[in-house]
This record gives sequence, structure tokens and C-alpha cells, in this order.
Amino acid sequence: MGGEWQTVEVGEIADIYDGPHATPNFVDDGPVFLGIDALNDGRLDLSETRHVTAETYHQWTRRVVPIPGDLVFSYETRIGQAALIPDGLHCCLGRRLALARAKSDRLNNRYLLYYYLGPAFQEHLRAHTKPGSTVDRIHLKEFPKFPIVLPPRPEQDAIANLLGSLDDKIELNRRMAATLEETARALFKSWFVNFDPVRAKAEGHLSSLPDATAAFFPSYFDDGGMPEGWRSGTLADVAHLNPESRGSDTSQDKVAYVDLANTKWGVIEEIQHFTSGDAPSRAQRVLRPGDTILGTVRPGNGSYSLVAFDGMIGSTGFAVLRPKAPQLREFVYLAATSGENIEALAALADGGAYPAVRPNVVAETPCCVPSAEVIEAFHQMCGSLVDGIEAARSESTELCGLRATLLPRLISGELRIKDAENAVEAA
Repeated sequence: MGGEWQTVEVGEIADIYDGPHATPNFVDDGPVFLGIDALNDGRLDLSETRHVTAETYHQWTRRVVPIPGDLVFSYETRIGQAALIPDGLHCCLGRRLALARAKSDRLNNRYLLYYYLGPAFQEHLRAHTKPGSTVDRIHLKEFPKFPIVLPPRPEQDAIANLLGSLDDKIELNRRMAATLEETARALFKSWFVNFDPVRAKAEGHLSSLPDATAAFFPSYFDDGGMPEGWRSGTLADVAHLNPESRGSDTSQDKVAYVDLANTKWGVIEEIQHFTSGDAPSRAQRVLRPGDTILGTVRPGNGSYSLVAFDGMIGSTGFAVLRPKAPQLREFVYLAATSGENIEALAALADGGAYPAVRPNVVAETPCCVPSAEVIEAFHQMCGSLVDGIEAARSESTELCGLRATLLPRLISGELRIKDAENAVEAA
């Protein structure tokens, strides 16, 4: 480490504030009430936010008004989580949240975030965590004494810019995948839930679809309200349930294992690697590209994903749905993981602390069974969207791995910026 790098106390370079130790009444619209659940591995996830009135906002910001660049962090329960306040966010601090504000331009805010997320500071947080009867916490009055390694400002800027470029790309991919998935789900709902193309033809309206595609749809409904020639069915009509099991076969030297805890809302966040004999006993479901996996334990938690790669083994906690034909890939995935179906499975789950449904309940999910021509048209139209989702998520997984490798080495001074830039360019 260069001689100009210094170890200082947080309080030397930043002021620390917290908000009221209470919970206000919430409203449907207004300033954002920033809760600890919004902190997600270095960024703010505002997909599920709560709001307060203007009057409550003024009460909750008497100590501090969060401004762009402030580091907001949790000092109870979710200790170790932190993010920066972005431009344009009108918010107040919720319970168990505090913020650090740079005292001068001696500190790059984004460097502070990365140092906070780095292993040295995380270990210091763990060492100073006080167990409580209800929640664990760090004493905020001790926080200004916590150490931070501070390079000269130009090096802080270089580190922050490099890691920030990775995070920006990861966030761009996240938004792109979310937009593509929203489009795919809207198309599925239009065709196979609301039957919009059929209704348009039945009512004599012009279809927004190309003529060749619109021709595949019937122009009227049968007596049961189903498009003529289609039928009511279940996912079992279009997918095989748990088609392959690893069983007692231990011929594989290594097992790439996918668990429920590491699969969230369409993303396999981590693959665990074991030697065959050390793999968990629940590592039984053989996964193939195109399979849909959906957690049967606490299904409302969103433990589902589309499988993109071969050679993985899933937990017995998954129901594996393998499309009966390749062109059914998108139909099966979107039908099984629709918001409505996830809610329905969550309502059916029982079992006390670990409510669950049987795999066959997933296979019995009701769905329409369209004509082969409509399924093929949907595959052609929606397949590129799903491929784009998988590509964006796959690239983000690689970028996250690179970021996890570079961050501790950069903020410790072990790795030079130029070497790190070369690693990013090569990725």
C-alpha cells in the first residue's frame, strides 16, 4: 500500500445522522419513507416503497434531510447493508437507518460506499454488532470511531469510477431485463388470459398483430368462454413435472447445485459447487435448458427461474417443469410464474413455519391450451424477449463476480487501477 494511504476514523471525514425511532402512518403518494428493506447490496431498491404526507416528511427530517450522495446504512437487523441516495429522491429516513455525509471534498461518496461494502469494514461491523433480545445492532455513537482506509482523492475517484462503471452496467442490465420481462408478461396476458386477439376479431376490430399472426387466432368463443378450438387445461398438459432425478448416481465428480435460497424472482443468484459425495441430499432435480423451476416451499417468496444452462442439479424443494416441446418454453415459464399464480400457490401453501405445496399442485396450475400455430407464433414473438432477459442476467452475473473480485483488492491497495482496468476490459 502506498505511503499516502491513511487510516482515519469515519467521524473525521463524515457526519453521522439518524432519523426518528418510530414508524409514521403511510399514505399512497408523497415523499418516500426509506426503509431498511430498500437496501440491496449497494443500491436502493425502490420497487416496493412506502410514502408519507408532506407534514410527516417535515417531522421526520428535523434531524437531517437526505441529499444525493449521502451514504445510508442500517444499524439494526440488516447490518452491513448500505447504498447512496440518488439524484431526485425526495425521502426521509426510516427506523434503523442512518446516513453518513462527507464533510469535505476529501472524500468521494462512492468510494465510501465501496469501502463500507468491502470485507475489512464488514468484519469490523460484525465485530461491533451487539446481540439483542429482538434485533442485533451496532451502537451508532460508536460508528464515528470506526476505521476507514483513505487513499488520496484522485485514487478514490479512480476506484469509485471503475467499480461504479461495473455497477452502472449491472443496473442497466437489471432495468433492461425488467423491461423485457414486463413486455413478455404483458404479451402472455393479452393472448392467453384476456384473449385480446380473439376479442378483436370477434368484435370486428382491426388487430394490432401482423395479418399472418392474427390469422392463427379464432374469431369467436365456445360456450365455455374459451377461444374456439382451444381448451382449458393445466401446466401438466404442456410440461413434464420433475422429469429427471439424480437419485443415487454419484458418477459425477462435481455437482453444480441450485438452491431455493439462491433463486429469486427469475434469477439464479448463486450456484454452489460440491464434490459428488459432499452434495446435499436434496440435490436431486436434474435441470436442463428451457426448464422452469419454481420453489414449492414458501412459493410466495418468488424462488423461481428459467434454466439457461445445462449441467445443474436443483433442490427437491423445486418443482421442475420441462416443456413438452421447445416452442412451449416461454408459455410454460410465464404461465407458471405469473404474479397471479405465485399468489395462488402462496395461498394454498400450508405447513406452519415452512408452508409448502406439493409439486403436483404446481403442475395442476390452470391454463388454456391454445392451438399449435398460436404457440409457435408466441414462441417466435416472445422467444427473443426471453433470450434478451437471460443474456442481460448472465452478463450481470459475470460482472458481479468481477466486481466481487476487484473490490477488496482495490480498496486495500493490493491491486493497481491500471491492472484492474485491464481486467475489466478483458471481461
